[in-house]
Amino acid sequence: MATLITMPRLSPTMEEGVLAKWIKKEGDRITPGDIIAEVETDKANMDFPLEEEGVLLRHLVAEGTTVKLGAPVAILGEEGEDISAALAAAATAGPAEPAAPTTEGQKPAPMAASQGPMAASQGPMAASPSPPAAAPKRILASPLARRLAEEAGVDLRQVQGSGPGGRVVKRDIERAMARTVAAPQPAPELAPAPAAPAQVLALSTMRRTIARRLTEAKQTVPHFYLTAEARVDALWRFREELNATLRAAGQEQKVSFNDLVVKSLARALTVVPAAHRSWSEQGLVVGTSVDIGVAVAIDEGLITPVVRGAASKSLGAIAAETRQLAERARQKKLRPEEYQGASFTVSNLGMYGIREFFAIINPPEPGILAVGQIEKRPVVLEGPEGDRIGVERRMTLTLSCDHRVMDGVLGARLLAEVVRGLEQPMLLVL
Repeated sequence: MATLITMPRLSPTMEEGVLAKWIKKEGDRITPGDIIAEVETDKANMDFPLEEEGVLLRHLVAEGTTVKLGAPVAILGEEGEDISAALAAAATAGPAEPAAPTTEGQKPAPMAASQGPMAASQGPMAASPSPPAAAPKRILASPLARRLAEEAGVDLRQVQGSGPGGRVVKRDIERAMARTVAAPQPAPELAPAPAAPAQVLALSTMRRTIARRLTEAKQTVPHFYLTAEARVDALWRFREELNATLRAAGQEQKVSFNDLVVKSLARALTVVPAAHRSWSEQGLVVGTSVDIGVAVAIDEGLITPVVRGAASKSLGAIAAETRQLAERARQKKLRPEEYQGASFTVSNLGMYGIREFFAIINPPEPGILAVGQIEKRPVVLEGPEGDRIGVERRMTLTLSCDHRVMDGVLGARLLAEVVRGLEQPMLLVL
């Protein structure tokens, strides 16, 4: 019997997904475990596997269509089987809402947390049936397009629809908004001309997710912040010697300062295990493996791939794994287990010239370490002949803490151990 295949939840925060690419064509034989499509979620491009067996009889949505969780996307059955009942069931489930691009010609993307554009749907299930001839003046438009048009003051009657059957979809409204220019208005002499309406860019799935989660975090997690400076002249020399040794051994991999911070934080969590806990309503959850998230900026937003067991890994292994995860994050190929469940996160803006900032915790993690740039600063140096002014390389570190999990003294102990690891880098290889 023909059955409907629906959009599954491919990530914990996923509410909808863009069917980016069909891997299996209509008529292909499916065996359990086969990947039938690639889906863009709010975090990454995910494989869409099937555990059923049969023939993929019909695609119900076109590539580039945004599909809600549980909405039908295909029909599976046996070759030659009557699919009329399945088509009828799919029709009652309602159409999927086509996604709109924010920039012409770009590849569809999620988030999001993320700001990626999405292509409009052209699939058989992407539009409602055409209206009867008795109602020729009815404007075909998706609910989302109607809402955006109302908010932006766009007259739907003046918009040419590009969806199936001439339906006005989200991207048509955005194009109309982009073309909108305020007409000159009669005004008294010397009166300022009216301002053109502001352009509104549609939010991607990733950006919506980032906005929701960080708003919840800032409102529900009692943050407090601790800031310290690390003297990193020794760390600077240590890294140069380490990378020279790696080059001499024929390895192209380099260890970055961020890798050293990740290792120092992982070590600190083993030295101060009371900070390696997370909040739950049932009690404090004690961490086991020290897993450090590394914030990676991508075009669509921010994602934090996780280095598992960082405390027990060498600096070279951390460097190699971090770069591999970051590259897969930019390609949106991370699996959920590769960006979930971190003990702590490191967010580094030092490469952008930022000296100090305060990061927002990603629950249920108990904290996040914000890393500023390394810079030469004038400092007071003590010596046998008294104090003198000198120059040292310094790095500013700010630890955001969940006050439900740790108090000021515990947070200070953790940050002090991070600083100690950076100032005495041999501790990172012991």
